[in-house]
Formats: sequence, structure tokens, C-alpha cells
Amino acid sequence: MQFYIGTSGWVYPHWQEKFYPQDMAESEWLDYYARHLNCVELNRSFYRLPSTDNIREWVEATPENFLFAVKASRYITHMKKLKDPDKTLKSLIDVIGGMGDKLGPLLFQLPPRWSADPERLAQFLEALPDDLKVAVECRDHSWHSDEIMDCLSAYNAAFCVYDLDGFTSPAVTTADFVYLRLHGPDGAYSGSYSDAQLREWANWLRQQPVKSAFVFFDNDQEGYAVKNALALHAILSN
Repeated sequence: MQFYIGTSGWVYPHWQEKFYPQDMAESEWLDYYARHLNCVELNRSFYRLPSTDNIREWVEATPENFLFAVKASRYITHMKKLKDPDKTLKSLIDVIGGMGDKLGPLLFQLPPRWSADPERLAQFLEALPDDLKVAVECRDHSWHSDEIMDCLSAYNAAFCVYDLDGFTSPAVTTADFVYLRLHGPDGAYSGSYSDAQLREWANWLRQQPVKSAFVFFDNDQEGYAVKNALALHAILSN
């Protein structure tokens, strides 16, 4: 199994001294990051699509085996709630296509307080290109059902396993890859996962019958995300 371990974003000024050298320019952060980890989750795309120039710069700044997971626009997930995929997906897919072989999974983070709609999910997944790796993070617990899991499995889309605000979603595999997001043990985006917690996740990952696993830490406060990502990478490398 191939493991891709990283963080949700890399542009965090408060990571200077904790990870990035204090005197390093922001334009050099991605290059530095990619020397230590082999994947990153692009979070800013949730708010605004990156430009083709951005994409080109990021691709050029990273080594050959580096991958970008991309979080889809909130317009698709929160405003349209997966409606009209033929209209909403084109611009996103056109832009991220510029990543070429460095494009990893495309993450759709569904909003909380939106009850499960398996029919709409199926229609949405049907509209996606077959060659895309797709993961879906279901924040409303009504989506954590066998019907939703079966729908995801039918399209080889990964149920995004996540840990957020003291709640851990079902640890279910629905695709030929795993997508895991760890948002922080002490509340959203805060706290550091213990060595025991990281080893527990590592053991679970190793047991999954998949080709690859993507893990992203979103606990950016105090630089814990990158610290935990590096620690998990070390555990999985042994």
C-alpha cells in the first residue's frame, strides 16, 4: 500500500520557527514542505478556485512523486448541495486538470445539518469523470448509513473517515483507496494527537484492503498538524 501523508494546507505564518525557518519567504514554503511530506490537501479551493498560474507554480515547486488532494468549492457542496453537477463541476475539473499526474483525490465536504440524500449523491457521482479519485466527507451523521456506503462503493468513491470535535466517524472503506482527515483531538483544528493515537490509526490503515491511503491533519494550531503528519509518516515507514 502507498501512503500519502500531509496537512490541510501549507500557508500558515504561525508555522514559522515551528516548521518553516523564520527567515524563509512564503514563496519557498511549498518547496520546503514537499521535502518532508509527499502530499498536501488544497483547502483554499473550498473558497476560491486557484488560477492556472497558481497550479503551474505549485506543480513546478514540488517533486515528481508529490500529490495534491483538492477540496471542492463550497458552491458545489454547501450552496448547490450537489445539484446540477453538469453545470457546477466543469470549471473545477478544468482547473485541477492542470495538475496532471500530481492530482490526487478530489474531496467533497458536505455541510452539517443536511440530511442524507442518497439519490442526489448517486446522480452527482454519476456525473463525475471515471478517472477521478473522489472522496466524500459527510458531516451530518444521517449520511453514515449502509445505503450511503453502498452508493459510494458503487462509484468507487471513498467515504472520508474523520475525527472532529470529539466525534470519530465510522471507519469504513468504500473505495480502492482510503481518505482520512484528522481535525484535532482537543476540538476543531487544535491539540496534538498522541503517539498512541497515531499508532492506532496506523494499525487501522495497514489493515485496509486498498491500493493507497491519504491522511491529512487539519489541527494547524501550534504547528501540530505538520508535527503529527511527520510522526505518522515515520510510524508507517517502519
